[in-house]
Amino acid sequence: MLELLLDRVSRTVHGRSGSVLYSGRSAFAGPSDIYVLGLNPGGSPISQCAETVELDIRQSLTGRAEWSAYQDECWLGKPAGTHGMQPRVLHLLKGLDRDPRRAPASNVVFVRTAREVDLAAEKAALLDACWPVHQAVIDGLGVRTILCFGGTAGAWVRERLQAHELAGSFVERNARRWRSLAHLDQQGRCVVTLTHPSIAKWDAAATDPTPFVRDMMAR
Repeated sequence: MLELLLDRVSRTVHGRSGSVLYSGRSAFAGPSDIYVLGLNPGGSPISQCAETVELDIRQSLTGRAEWSAYQDECWLGKPAGTHGMQPRVLHLLKGLDRDPRRAPASNVVFVRTAREVDLAAEKAALLDACWPVHQAVIDGLGVRTILCFGGTAGAWVRERLQAHELAGSFVERNARRWRSLAHLDQQGRCVVTLTHPSIAKWDAAATDPTPFVRDMMAR
């Protein structure tokens, strides 16, 4: 399965700074009811120019059997799984009774940018280059719920799946009142657009979307 997925990455992005999968071979070896998607890899495409999509593909094919970027990578020199949004993603997966190393995870776009706005001009081309991988994951693993980090990731996934039927929402219990939304496509698959864990504290009771996600998965 992994070889098939990675072969679907368009050669047009192989030389760009970025990465494809955020979990290892085991996560893509069998059925999964969820698929975790950020928008795109963060960092600097300049200082990380050597960390190409092509290199990441080779590393995925030769290692990373039991691995999760959220649990096992050291981000900015911090202990593995402890920096930025890593603990919040791990909190969500634990609340869903999912092993991060067995939960398929990726980004909607594989190319690294310093800012989200830098993707806008290339949106159509980048989605065409990356979406075949996601479609193969969703179809091949029998995914029923796609968890998207942030509004842009959710909007782009809903656009590709034509998921327009509102199925539910969760409003943070604080002054900010940010919302997470769930939409269904014609096959009944659910796209959950979550607040972004780089900003929202998913591990705090007032802003934790885990119960909402559980409800959507059990619908």
